[in-house]
Amino acid sequence: MVGAEFGQLFRTFEHTAFRLETRDQYKSANESEALRQFVAGEPVELGWFQNWLGMIRDASDKGRRFSRVRVVSLPLTDYSRFGVYCSQHTNAAGEDIRYLPRGEVAELPDYDYWLFDSRKLVRMHFDDDENFLGGEIIEDPAVIVQHNYWRDAAWHYAVRRDDFATD
Repeated sequence: MVGAEFGQLFRTFEHTAFRLETRDQYKSANESEALRQFVAGEPVELGWFQNWLGMIRDASDKGRRFSRVRVVSLPLTDYSRFGVYCSQHTNAAGEDIRYLPRGEVAELPDYDYWLFDSRKLVRMHFDDDENFLGGEIIEDPAVIVQHNYWRDAAWHYAVRRDDFATD
């Protein structure tokens, strides 16, 4: 699942959309220039980010909640530092992003997933170069329950963005 079909999940969930991020880097053509600017210490152009921020604002205005835990290695990679920078904007739009140093919760999976309304699970797949390949819908109820547990465990130990950020 990619593109519009995947995007539709973010517009149709009823209550909650949760993401567990486990990678220290992601590649996306949309954000590559902003990442370069950030690493170079230049002003960061965020035009590429506005659709996502607007969607979060719209969902938040309707009482729907986005949340995410980013599992990060320390010291942070350039990409993870960029993510902390960007999360000030997503949090301001209504998403609650938290950070969890890698290894603090041993029982988490080593892959990314989205969990919509605690019942629709999408496991995300990436290639060896960190490019997103697509999402796989998982329908097994026991697997979905396990991912709900991992969400709760990650959330319990994760630190709020503003407490984690060192910028």
